[in-house]
Amino acid sequence: MRPFAPRPRRPLAAAVAALVVVTSLTAPTAGAAPATSAQPAPRWSGLDTRQWDRPIPAPGVTSATVPLDPSLSLPEAGRAVRSAYGTINQHGSPAIATSAVFLPHGAPPPGGWPVVAWAHGTTGLGDDCAPSTHPRSERDAEYLGHWLRQGYAVVAADYVGLGTPGLLSYLNGQVAARGIVDAVIAARADGLPLSPTWAAVGQSQGAGAALVTATRATELGTPSGLDYRGVVATGAPANLEHLFQWGGPGFPPVSLPTGLNLYALYILAGLRDQHPEVGLDDFLTPRGREMVDAAEHLCYEDMRAAVGDFQISQALTRPVRDIPDVFGLLQRYMGTPATGYDRPVFLGQGLLDLDVPAPSALSLAAEMTLNRQPLELHVYPDRDHSGTVYAATPDATAFLNRVMR
Repeated sequence: MRPFAPRPRRPLAAAVAALVVVTSLTAPTAGAAPATSAQPAPRWSGLDTRQWDRPIPAPGVTSATVPLDPSLSLPEAGRAVRSAYGTINQHGSPAIATSAVFLPHGAPPPGGWPVVAWAHGTTGLGDDCAPSTHPRSERDAEYLGHWLRQGYAVVAADYVGLGTPGLLSYLNGQVAARGIVDAVIAARADGLPLSPTWAAVGQSQGAGAALVTATRATELGTPSGLDYRGVVATGAPANLEHLFQWGGPGFPPVSLPTGLNLYALYILAGLRDQHPEVGLDDFLTPRGREMVDAAEHLCYEDMRAAVGDFQISQALTRPVRDIPDVFGLLQRYMGTPATGYDRPVFLGQGLLDLDVPAPSALSLAAEMTLNRQPLELHVYPDRDHSGTVYAATPDATAFLNRVMR
């Protein structure tokens, strides 16, 4: 594991908190949960991986590959498959994970298609939330289609625990990084015409995963012949642990946007699974336990409706700071490194982002700059969380064209 940056002083936490307060005073909250689910049934492409009774292969080794259901493919893909492969989960145990792989139309170039490893944003923690079992959102379909048109294959990992046994360890970048690299290794070993040259690209939750991947890509991929070149990350949820450690019955003292409360509940669910020794249920109100339980299985839209105007401060009976070494625990669980990048980093951030407030990524950029990391920062003043993906696409395309040569 690469080392994390030293703990910044309190002004960083204050800056993040200030931005959250500003955005929370202007953002609307959702209403009550609808009676019916907004989440359609998953389509498993003939490979239902929720229960796994076969041997778990070694990390980066494929167990099964099937054609992806055509309704789940992309117009720009000449071929698409769904695979199950071996990796390591948050408990350090061998685990099965899944991915979708999209190849461009036409014949591959000599040596195979260069690879974009796509790290997706928040879809939920439950098995029905696995991206390879649903059509991509309009934004993600357009974005992934763009990379296919540029001549890149797309390897889209689901993250271990999505559609497979166990719980997704939400925002646990170290586990996601291992799964992303293993997905690329497995796709190449499976006989798909893929080049060893690859880059990581991620948005939101996936931006955090892609950044941690960037610090471990050479270490994990080189023994299998991979040639890692760089990372594109937009809307990165960095340094959230600086704010999260102060959570409690009276903090935050303002109403947060629904999305931030939703993400916080997903974090609590992942943290409870990762660290049962903490006894997190003892820190939760009865309603808080209900919400964290719901977070383990409700996908994003249903969880958003369930959260409504419920606040994370209403979920807690005691300050999170009562947990021994809570900051260290949170940083090890969900921290984004500010050092350890051996290839170029593209970091894009919209200043109107309410889902991941701008000081999150911008504080990371400041730390990376101080640590002389190979950072290229792009700020989009008039863009929100999703809008940043679109705004950054031309800049990210030029970046990848340069580093993938």
